Amino acid sequence: VQLQASGGGLVQAGGSLRLSCLASGNIFGITRVAWYRQAQGKEREMVAEITGGGTINYEDFVKGRFTISRDHAKNMVFLQMNTLKAEDTAVYYCTADIRQLSPAGMERGVYWGQGTLVTVSS
Repeated sequence: VQLQASGGGLVQAGGSLRLSCLASGNIFGITRVAWYRQAQGKEREMVAEITGGGTINYEDFVKGRFTISRDHAKNMVFLQMNTLKAEDTAVYYCTADIRQLSPAGMERGVYWGQGTLVTVSS
């Protein structure tokens, strides 16, 4: 299984970006998906998630500005980022809780994408 994140780049403050994450490989099903970010010199933090039950949660610092969504059929998750601020500058990672069917039965694992850099200039 691989997660491939894309869509990062350089944008001016107040601008928008849309991140995409594609999961590929031996995938039986995907439950929780989420976006995290890690700014230079800081710990990785959650940005937004869609739980296995479909509940959407956002961290306070992105509420009203970011929107997480997913396309079940395409095994993709998106993060629409509007009204970007300089403090949103970070490497953004997607993660997914993936179930795989193998000869040993149903297996579950949490996978991470490689990260995509978002730079917001002030």
